[in-house]
Amino acid sequence: EKAKLLRSRPTQIVEPKGLLYVQQREFAVTTPEDGSVSILGSDDATTCHIVVLRHTGSGATCLTHCDGSDTEAEVSLIMSSVKSFSNTTGHGRLEVHLVGGFNDDRQLSQKLTNQLLRAFDLQPDDVHLVTFCVTELNDREEKDIHFPIIYGIAVNVKTAEIFPATFPEKGPDEDLRSAHILTGATLTNIYDAKMEQLHIGPYFWRPFPHVDFWLEQDDKQLLQNLSTSPLAEPPHFVSHIRSTLTFLKEHPFPSRSLFPDRKPRIYKKNEEGLWEQVCSDKI
Repeated sequence: EKAKLLRSRPTQIVEPKGLLYVQQREFAVTTPEDGSVSILGSDDATTCHIVVLRHTGSGATCLTHCDGSDTEAEVSLIMSSVKSFSNTTGHGRLEVHLVGGFNDDRQLSQKLTNQLLRAFDLQPDDVHLVTFCVTELNDREEKDIHFPIIYGIAVNVKTAEIFPATFPEKGPDEDLRSAHILTGATLTNIYDAKMEQLHIGPYFWRPFPHVDFWLEQDDKQLLQNLSTSPLAEPPHFVSHIRSTLTFLKEHPFPSRSLFPDRKPRIYKKNEEGLWEQVCSDKI
């Protein structure tokens, strides 16, 4: 019933004001007291799942974008991140919302759904599954090809409302963050809710193998080889991958070109509600 309700809602375009966009293998947690961020969101999930974990007492809310790389460890991480904001309140419960995936040929969505359910089930705390709009419950068919119905969601941290969403702006350092994922990152917390700051990096990787070869390939080849579900990707998938590969080619050694001082890039919301870089020497 809950999945049906979510699927029937129109997709909202979420503007950057007050938004914290979360990429694949990133997570962010904050509370209703946050003066900078009121919406957490992520999209472009095909076989991936977007997970929202919330404590009803404190209102602490975490959103993450899981791709099945290390689900058990990721669930433990987001559980402890939400609980770190919720220990003070005696009342309330932990609620989880799972959205994403579809009936893909390789059954990667189904595998990830099972991994997530198992990982939450293994937690010592009680976790209440409130929204379950994944895999076959998020699937539509068109000319024998399967697609997800919902590719992205947002959660309003103040009201706890969850809705299908798309994001014209994906926040600062998009290529840098994507490069971090493509080079095998583990799940990373990108937000300090107490300071209300977005922290990107420092990230380090080795030169990406065969980057020139990949950049020479046509769109079809990139789609076939670098996507888990080539037929169901959003239209901007290839340009996004190309842009990330170009970034990796330009920065084979991020410790020299991007993070020579080994410090993160820090952003704070300005008066307009948009991210602005903070000079690191002020910190």
